[in-house]
Amino acid sequence: MCGIWALFGSDECLSVQCLSAMKIAHRGPDAFRFENVNGFTNCCFGFHRLAVVDQLYGMQPIRVKKFPYLWLCYNGEIYNFKQLQKQFGFDYQTLVDGEVILHLYNRGGIEQTASMLDGVFAFILLDTANRKVFLARDTYGVRPLFKVLTDDGFLGVCSEAKGLINLKHSTSLCSKVEPFLPGHYEVLDLKPSGKVASVELVKFHSCKDEPLHVACDTVEALPSGFDLETVKSNIRILFENAVRKRLMAHRRIGCLLSGGLDSSLVAAVLLKLMKEININYPLQTFAIGMENSPDLLAARKVAAHIGSEHHEVILNTEEGIQAIEEVIFSLETYDITTIRASIGMYLVSKYIRKKTDSVVIFSGEGSDELTQGYIYFHKAPSPEEAAEESERLLKELYLFDVLRADRTTAAHGLELRVPFLDHRFTSYYLSLPAELRIPKNGIEKYLLRLSFEDSNLLPKEILWRPKEAFSDGIASVKKSWFSILQDYIDQQVDDLLLEKAAEKYPFNPPKTKESYYYRQIFEKHYSGRSSWLPHYWMPRWVKATDPSARTLKHYKSATQE
Repeated sequence: MCGIWALFGSDECLSVQCLSAMKIAHRGPDAFRFENVNGFTNCCFGFHRLAVVDQLYGMQPIRVKKFPYLWLCYNGEIYNFKQLQKQFGFDYQTLVDGEVILHLYNRGGIEQTASMLDGVFAFILLDTANRKVFLARDTYGVRPLFKVLTDDGFLGVCSEAKGLINLKHSTSLCSKVEPFLPGHYEVLDLKPSGKVASVELVKFHSCKDEPLHVACDTVEALPSGFDLETVKSNIRILFENAVRKRLMAHRRIGCLLSGGLDSSLVAAVLLKLMKEININYPLQTFAIGMENSPDLLAARKVAAHIGSEHHEVILNTEEGIQAIEEVIFSLETYDITTIRASIGMYLVSKYIRKKTDSVVIFSGEGSDELTQGYIYFHKAPSPEEAAEESERLLKELYLFDVLRADRTTAAHGLELRVPFLDHRFTSYYLSLPAELRIPKNGIEKYLLRLSFEDSNLLPKEILWRPKEAFSDGIASVKKSWFSILQDYIDQQVDDLLLEKAAEKYPFNPPKTKESYYYRQIFEKHYSGRSSWLPHYWMPRWVKATDPSARTLKHYKSATQE
């Protein structure tokens, strides 16, 4: 996990522009480099490093003797860099996994490069010999990337929007900063002036398509067919493989553990594999919640079962409320459910950074979207519509849960790993018949639970624990976190302000005091940038006015049964 930043064709002094690069210093607390591009005095790279692999030669932009005309700035992890080296005979100069991007590009161009990378990534690749700039981002946007391109060809690229919004440019206010689309690469021509012109934006991978890099995966062809035993076995094999490949790190590994199905499965498989490869330190797991909250109690049970070194962070209401503004600044969004869920994750990440030496943090993001874990999936009109909704949610992850997971951890210099969003695992799960993937017997994620039922990885009551919204699970059952927030916000936002909300904020107008309060804070830091959020996250097929699972009729908690 790092912070990348680059400018092409800047009219302003680069030493002034460089101040914008410091806005993302939290993403790389270990080192910083600012480097001009030879022959292009108005082009430069900025890089904030979190050293996770190759502590000696891992600084960026990466340049190697073999390709002196290539410059690479990337944020991510490429899990198959050794397999690609073996398959194509690449001669690496460093131990940095991202070096493979240079070799793949030299061998087959940008399309093959982006398609063959098994991992999470956002990168800027400059080819001065052919005067090209390339941008690319992984399928689900696990690693963030923003860009701004003016009409006269000034390009700014950064891991977070906050590193671009204050750039200076002579011909315009630095126009539209926007997220770079996941699963895409862009080709731009680099002119002698250092300015650029976009040539094409190409979608190189869809979540349903089996990725090209399967050809050099460590797990070979799986048995075909949709009989239940085959499917369950394939799910276990691919999920375990997804966790195993993410063990690549020279820093200590930890795991977020809410006590829900997803994080519990990740933690259990992670610990099992760490033992198998003889990692000689205990796995640290981390839970956050108020005293005796459902998540804390469930996480405690899981940690005892798997044998992790468990840490509990007790959240008090005042601390949570005080964190709201810094959370919104970190997130760069005003989405209601994203902010609610981020507060706990932000505070537990802060604890990990201050109190432990765990840096590479595993988490369960992506499972709800992939395996139809949201409670509203019980209301899906048909299995086919549920399958379509699952794909829509996956495509929008970069706006919601993946955004939350990245920003809340990156704010504290941690690197997040999300095995549920493994390309091969997700494409296999989405290839299964729609009927197999829907909730059954009143239980969401039924197929995933069933696949691990005989594994003894988790206690049965955890494996079959009903869905808790993260922002609710950290609170007591009697009063959810969102109720506590609303009580506080009710005092902060006047009724008259809410009545005139649509006039003040015509795009995505706030409908509640809570959303108004968040929007005010967002506009304070990112005025006029409301289009970064195309729409609020809301459940489908139900008349919901609030995204919390607790407002849905199907909601149940173990303590209420």
